[in-house]
Amino acid sequence: QLQLVESGGGLVQPGGSLRLSCAASGFTLDLTTIGWVRQAPGKEREGVSCISSGGHTNYADSVKGRFTISRDNAKNTVSLQMNSLKPEDTAVYSCVAAKAPKDLLLLHRLCVFPREEYDYWGQGTQVTVSS
Repeated sequence: QLQLVESGGGLVQPGGSLRLSCAASGFTLDLTTIGWVRQAPGKEREGVSCISSGGHTNYADSVKGRFTISRDNAKNTVSLQMNSLKPEDTAVYSCVAAKAPKDLLLLHRLCVFPREEYDYWGQGTQVTVSS
């Protein structure tokens, strides 16, 4: 079964940190662009961060300097280190991926595609930032 599985979400106080992980099952990540999108209640889905197979990254302005995306092709995983979290970071975070020839377009669009355009999509993990 081809799937992405997220982990690492939870409740954290403002200023705290969380590390999200996304593991691929049934396929390899090394030829994909992969990243994270998030959606808060009542808001549009937005791109958070994306990383290409060549290691090029893209970040939303709202998370630059606070979040770091990385990938480990040997372990078939991608991670998002989130520091200095703010209440406005509260959302469901989903791992998404696309393979060639859509991979570079996905990077350019900060991992935001119409849902049916993704090749792979995780179920999401809740991140809540609250005191």
